[in-house]
Amino acid sequence: MSNDSLVVLWTSGDREVATKMVFMYTLNAKKKKWWGAVTLIVWGPSSKLLSEDAELQQKIAEMKAEGIKLEACKACSDQYGVSSSLENLGIEVKFMGVPLTDYIKKGEHILTF
Repeated sequence: MSNDSLVVLWTSGDREVATKMVFMYTLNAKKKKWWGAVTLIVWGPSSKLLSEDAELQQKIAEMKAEGIKLEACKACSDQYGVSSSLENLGIEVKFMGVPLTDYIKKGEHILTF
């Protein structure tokens, strides 16, 4: 089975994890065509961090411009009160349980941080 899609599941509220791994790899994976399709899912504490960090928000805009699909867990972002902030960044905020399950069942390559 050849699958050229990558899903990055970002759950960490640690800024260093975001800058030194998640954002670096996700953006380069698309820019350098390591993967045909790249999706970033913002889930849990990462949603709060992203809503508060202007530098990370700029990177999200760069990811969007590169064609990376951006999604966020609505249940989590609602709990942190940041759903509107994430939507304003161009992230599709929705309940992610079923979509994540679908990614897994389809055999997508999934990285978690």
